[in-house]
Amino acid sequence: MSDTATERLFVVVEREFPYPPEKLWRALTQPHLIEEWLMKNDFKPVVNHRFTLTADWGAVDCRVEIVEPDKRLSYRWDTKDLESVVTWTLTPTETGTHLRMEQTGFRPDQQSYYRGAMAGWSRFLSALDDVLSRID
Repeated sequence: MSDTATERLFVVVEREFPYPPEKLWRALTQPHLIEEWLMKNDFKPVVNHRFTLTADWGAVDCRVEIVEPDKRLSYRWDTKDLESVVTWTLTPTETGTHLRMEQTGFRPDQQSYYRGAMAGWSRFLSALDDVLSRID
């Protein structure tokens, strides 16, 4: 997807989960749970908190931008020459929660990052589903 006004690409992944927003919020904000589905981290759900996500391939420098418990979480996601923003939006439904993840900020010349994010977020959300099925 792209936004022609700013010439930036973005990735959106949406999924329905049969769990309340509070349960998803825990998995999105508790470091030991984040590590299970995303990466090692030193995350804190505090605006302006700087944290690092680390994996075998390297690290992502992040800074929390928005914290609205059980509703919305946003943070900067900067690695190498990619400066982007990841935003999680949780919407209660009759059967659980609709989760929307949007990563914005890919320049048109960053196709490898864009393709990686398209594939990566789908895998991460599958792993998130596995974590959610195991926690109370």
